[in-house]
Amino acid sequence: MMRIAAPLLALSFVMGSVTLAEARDMQPPADAMPLSQILAKIEQRPDFRYIDDLEWDDDGYYELEYRTKDGGEVRLKLDPKTGEVRR
Repeated sequence: MMRIAAPLLALSFVMGSVTLAEARDMQPPADAMPLSQILAKIEQRPDFRYIDDLEWDDDGYYELEYRTKDGGEVRLKLDPKTGEVRR
């Protein structure tokens, strides 16, 4: 329980009062696929050049933005359990 207390305390200073349930919603679930595996799948795309931005959305998915070899921008919502693109 002590490992959770310090991050929650720090988070409460930033966001105001946060319940334990709300804090759980702000992070990937315990059964999530390792982020390194998810990113490795994205890096295998033929048009991939580099990751520009990555965030955890409170609605339960990763928001990823990457750049393509031709300079384009791709934005994806990724399921944390499967690494698959969400629609």
